[in-house]
Amino acid sequence: MSVVRMPKNETPQSGGAMDRVVGKKGLPTRVKIGLAAIGVLLLAALFYYFAPSANSQTVPASRLTISTVTQGRFDDFLPLRARVEPLVTVFLDAVEGGRVEQVLVEDGTIVQQGQMLAVLSNPELQLNVLARQTEVTQQINNMRSQELALSQNRLANERARIEADLATGTARRQYEMQRPLAERGFIAGRTFQDSRDTYEANRRRSEVVRTQQATDERLQSSQLAQLRASSASLNQSLELARASLDSLNLRAPVAGQLTSFDIQVGQSLQRGVRLGQIDSNGRNKLRAQVDEFYLGRVAVNQVATAEVAGRTFQMRVSKIYPQVRNGAFEIDLQFIGAEPADLQRGQTIQARLTLGAPAQARMIPNGSFYNDTGGAWVFVVAPDGGSAVRRQVRLGRRNNDFIEVLDGLDPGERVITSPYTGFVERDRLSLSGQ
Repeated sequence: MSVVRMPKNETPQSGGAMDRVVGKKGLPTRVKIGLAAIGVLLLAALFYYFAPSANSQTVPASRLTISTVTQGRFDDFLPLRARVEPLVTVFLDAVEGGRVEQVLVEDGTIVQQGQMLAVLSNPELQLNVLARQTEVTQQINNMRSQELALSQNRLANERARIEADLATGTARRQYEMQRPLAERGFIAGRTFQDSRDTYEANRRRSEVVRTQQATDERLQSSQLAQLRASSASLNQSLELARASLDSLNLRAPVAGQLTSFDIQVGQSLQRGVRLGQIDSNGRNKLRAQVDEFYLGRVAVNQVATAEVAGRTFQMRVSKIYPQVRNGAFEIDLQFIGAEPADLQRGQTIQARLTLGAPAQARMIPNGSFYNDTGGAWVFVVAPDGGSAVRRQVRLGRRNNDFIEVLDGLDPGERVITSPYTGFVERDRLSLSGQ
């Protein structure tokens, strides 16, 4: 083993002279700040791209019905659910109240016009009618007496005129006969003067009688006309009184089937109460409700068809009730020619109303979306199926299966036709689960 000895006068040397400063390797601070800013902007852009917008909503595609716009034949018809009703219905009301004494027919019976249905009794009405009848008869007799007096007065005036004319004629002949004799002096002047005065007096009396007769005739004619008018009015009043009494005998006003007739013997009926109705036998019509959307497109005499027991029957629109209730109005359909046998009142029949001729058109399936948009816009699905965008469209005619597209959609495009409940206010839908 060897030992190295150090000189006494020498001190140990330090290794500090041998160290060197090594510089740190890395990006400058400014570069790091710039990269961090770019990263934040990139993340913001990605979030904005992938996050839903404020007017967008994510909807599961399984909840939606997506239909394709097609080109084909559009049949302009309207399916109807119609109810069978009698063509003519006449209601039976109690003209006068009373107690039911007899019921002569049963409900559902076919009756003839004028046939007795039931008999009522009303002693108070009977007494009132008899008193009224007596009063009217007395007034008629009084007027007839006045009419007879006027006629007798007319005859007396006529007799007075005849007598005055006769006296005037006799005096005139005597005056004319004496005038030439008086001129020759064969007759005394006083005698001729008396004949002339008699003739003048009779002539004036005849004129007065004629004037009086004309005046009396004018007044009597007016009075007689009034009396005859009053007599006719009283006779009508008497007939009404008798008719009121006869109304206690209920008769069928028309021929047909008696329905809703359920009165019983001993029952007391008030005036004006509904007793039943008579329906036209073997003649029926259909009444159907139509959506108010078609109010402007349905017209009288439009043709409709109905299939009953395997046979097709033609009908026409006979009446339109324009009052809209609960979003619908009613129409009457009348059969053209023969109608189905054994139709029952209240029976329901499927009918088909033709609104126009078939034509080629762009179409989308009819769906509940129309109630939410009114046909003004739809959600159109993107080609990739991942979203749907709101688009303004113009739709036309509708039938039970399809809606005509007038503008805004092309064949092959896909449209959401299910209800838009929950996203009517949205402009864009994100479809999940595709």
